Amino acid sequence: MAGYKLANYQSPQGPRAGAVINDMLYDVAALTGRANYVSTQDVLNDWDAAHAALDAASKAPKGQGQPLAQVKLRAPVPMPGSIYCAGANYQDHAEEMWKAAGKPPEPDPHDLGLKPWFFIKSSHAVTDPGATVSISKYSKKMDWEIELVVVIGKKTRDISLDNALSCIAGYTVGNDLSARDLGFRPPVPDTSPFRADWTRHKSFDGSAPLGPWITPAAYIKDPKNLAMKLWVNDALKQNSNSGRMIFNVAEQIAHLSSGITLYPGDIIMTGTPAGVGAGKGEFLKAGDVVKMEIAEIGTISNTMS
Repeated sequence: MAGYKLANYQSPQGPRAGAVINDMLYDVAALTGRANYVSTQDVLNDWDAAHAALDAASKAPKGQGQPLAQVKLRAPVPMPGSIYCAGANYQDHAEEMWKAAGKPPEPDPHDLGLKPWFFIKSSHAVTDPGATVSISKYSKKMDWEIELVVVIGKKTRDISLDNALSCIAGYTVGNDLSARDLGFRPPVPDTSPFRADWTRHKSFDGSAPLGPWITPAAYIKDPKNLAMKLWVNDALKQNSNSGRMIFNVAEQIAHLSSGITLYPGDIIMTGTPAGVGAGKGEFLKAGDVVKMEIAEIGTISNTMS
């Protein structure tokens, strides 16, 4: 494995930043000799220098490492400053949702002069790879959504489309768990502008599993060509590619930064492709295991309860 992955691991002293190198995990502060790199947020706050130090150290790591299989990994960004989530950003997913709602497909938003649109999850929505997510008492129609997740590594405002990718520290894997039965406020009528409830729908505890680590952007050949797969109990449900996004990563960052300052540790969940449960009337239940994999990044699993 070339280079390293930036992980958040559970040490006896609490969560700490780790570097995964050839199936071994090294404490970042010890590996780089920089005692201030305690958390992944510390590393992201000093991203350019930290990445250079970690990349150099990964070529001939010194110090004591631990076998990765013996380490408990936590969410790589356990408390993001902000979580921005792109809505309806894969054409095939948009079409399956329109079909489920009994509505005809709409044109490509680019053709209509539209920009990306987002909703926000609470930072408390983040949960760890391998964690159990409590859903059965909350929702009867819990859905899965694999997403390529961008991790910001540089304070950014009004960045151009051409330079938008330069503010990215790296990428991780995320699940935008969605309570489909809680997205609207009964008995508020369909015609009311106050019917939607995005908070209960998308931002409950555990609704953003992230992991297993951050793969630095410098190691990703093309973020527009990453295979994405999601399984429920070993049955393949989503099988797509990041290249099928309507608004690509650069477009999303450029648009967000036109009105909002992005900070290190902020994350952008960039949308999900077709294959979600709502399109087929299938939903998660207690005991289900959701496994997600994005090429060049990694794999995570979570169990529902």
